[in-house]
Amino acid sequence: MSKIYLFLAIFFAAQLSHSQTIYKTINSTLLGEERQLKIQLPRNYDENSEKYYPVILVLDGDYLFEPFAGNVDYFSYWDDIPEAIVVGINQSRSRRADTFYNDIQYFPAKSGKNFFDFIGAELFPFLNRNYRTTNFNVIAGHDLTANFANFYLFKDNPLFQAYINLSPDLSPEMATRLYQALSDTRSDKWFYLATASNDVAELREYIKKLDYSLSTLENENLHYQFDDFEKPFHYSLVAHAIPRALEKIFEAYKPISLDEYEEIKAADASPYNYLTKKYNIIKNLYGLNIPVRLNDFLAVGKALEHKENWDDLEKLGKLAMEQDPDSMLGSYYIAKSLEETGKTKKAMRMYEGSYDKKEAAFITADFMIRKAELIKKEYGY
Repeated sequence: MSKIYLFLAIFFAAQLSHSQTIYKTINSTLLGEERQLKIQLPRNYDENSEKYYPVILVLDGDYLFEPFAGNVDYFSYWDDIPEAIVVGINQSRSRRADTFYNDIQYFPAKSGKNFFDFIGAELFPFLNRNYRTTNFNVIAGHDLTANFANFYLFKDNPLFQAYINLSPDLSPEMATRLYQALSDTRSDKWFYLATASNDVAELREYIKKLDYSLSTLENENLHYQFDDFEKPFHYSLVAHAIPRALEKIFEAYKPISLDEYEEIKAADASPYNYLTKKYNIIKNLYGLNIPVRLNDFLAVGKALEHKENWDDLEKLGKLAMEQDPDSMLGSYYIAKSLEETGKTKKAMRMYEGSYDKKEAAFITADFMIRKAELIKKEYGY
């Protein structure tokens, strides 16, 4: 039954993304030919004219694009990952030539070098000119193209920050080079690696050895995830790995979870400081300057009330008012802080003054009226 649900989820996700797919042709001087692209823009891309998005480049776009586009659309709809621009390159007739490397140094050569340069020198300038992109880029591939994607890690300033390796067909020296590059990285890098019990035996053997090596690395800039799925085959493991990879890469973006809330509540540090740090991390890692989400305001507000940290609750209220002055949220946190620190008359006026603002979660007009009335009753105002 779970297989049926998995199929349906992928199928409907693909249908959601299909209507948004743009088909483009780019003329490449380096390749001496045109290349077909599939591009999925986020929902409401045109309406959100001030918003910029990460790019997820999918090699083997002729068959990998749809599952990636569907998953990105689905997860971003629920705000578990940010909205992103998904780009697939059709390689149905050229993947062998595109991924060619020489048998001496084992680096891209001839047609492989041309394709490597095409992505950096022609494709991304095209994307950056025509779409609103951040500087956070993800690359994904399967067997040959997964191995090829890793060559970008060996440049001084890699074009990509995140690498999704779906059952890579590792070239000679690749494991050693990956270990060195990921060990030495001084900026955040995400590396996802997947195989399965029924994967191609030779690929699986080398992938397991690579994981054994990478799992020993101790580098705070490396975000590494390995999955070894039970039962899937070389092609079916893709459906299992894509959501896992996306969740890992964008882990820091997620709204505050229940477990995270419990940790914030129990920690010595202020929940308010945790919130500001979280959004700075999102900005620094992904290039996204997003407003604080209601879920995160509520989680931090509740934690501050639990800790009776009224000064930081007032800061939270000011932040909420700055972000959305027409919402009751900021007024409630400031009024609550005033009330708990003995400034009851000011608190009452703040509660009363927010009746006509937008409601937010449990903070409704009736709720704010009751808060004001309770103060009046208790203090005789």
